[in-house]
Amino acid sequence: MDKLASLDVPTPPVPARMSPQQAADVVGEVSQLVADHVRRTGRGRWGLGSLVLRSLKQALYSPRNIGHAGLASPRYCHFTSPIRRYPDLVAHRALLASLGLDDEAPRADELPDAGEWSSTAEREAMQIERDADDVCLAFLLERRLHEQGWETEGFEGFLPVRRLRGDWWTLNEQETALVAESSGRALRIGDPVAVSVRRVEPARGRTDLDLASD
Repeated sequence: MDKLASLDVPTPPVPARMSPQQAADVVGEVSQLVADHVRRTGRGRWGLGSLVLRSLKQALYSPRNIGHAGLASPRYCHFTSPIRRYPDLVAHRALLASLGLDDEAPRADELPDAGEWSSTAEREAMQIERDADDVCLAFLLERRLHEQGWETEGFEGFLPVRRLRGDWWTLNEQETALVAESSGRALRIGDPVAVSVRRVEPARGRTDLDLASD
């Protein structure tokens, strides 16, 4: 909430301890406040939405039933059909065994380690997916720039702080803005900045940017 407040986005009061229902209500209210702020200011559509998502605690697999905040449910069991993940297989086997349809019930003493391993594997798979997306988008950007010229939208890139000219820039305490030491000017999440493409490295999934010339 401090990060959103530092960007002048209204935030609701948050209890120190919350039930799954309360957590879901808070997330819903924050999402609506962010949407209203974006609509009112015309800024931060992607940046603020991403900030809200990153603030949520990542889900993990565990034999402990702690509910599901997003669904506002005090009880939750994750599995899909068809089976796509190892936790799905564990849950299916447990359900079949409880119905007397399978003798291979998961061993309770193995479930904590299985949950930890599955959570780690899912994080690694998500990172591989993001890296693959970056590579594909870099190839697409390179082709579009050659076909349509050097003005395009809808892509991401990296603009090093050292290329912000005219001052010394530092990250604020909430990590939501770069602040110029001399002038006090701030570049915050969601602020529009005109940039140009300096270099595209498709094989690395990397796009380097420069500040656009005045």
